[in-house]
Amino acid sequence: MTGLHSKFYLDKQNAKWKGVCSGIADYTGVDVVWVRIATVILTMAGGFPWTVIAYIAAAWAAPQKPIDLYIDQNDRKFWQGVRQSPTRTTREVRSRFRDVDRRLADMEVYYTSKNTRLADEIESLR
Repeated sequence: MTGLHSKFYLDKQNAKWKGVCSGIADYTGVDVVWVRIATVILTMAGGFPWTVIAYIAAAWAAPQKPIDLYIDQNDRKFWQGVRQSPTRTTREVRSRFRDVDRRLADMEVYYTSKNTRLADEIESLR
């Protein structure tokens, strides 16, 4: 699954022409308007033949983004973070798991302790 999420795709759903700029925006997490403005400025600032060649090559070589690539907006943001900084994302995931593990351990201690009120509530539910 990771290979699918870490590749560059053409984003035809948000495309103006071929979807290269919207694909770059999706890949990097930058707003698509800024990517388009940067492309136009780079082209006008002297990179004319090379930016057009690179754009056409990317449009020809890159696959289309699968429609069901991301489940929701949070999933999209997570994978953009993975592409930008895998180490930071790994650290965040480990931190979340540590927090969940700590809370589960607290619940386990509370449940297995000699708590008569909790035992009475459980018995009343049976």
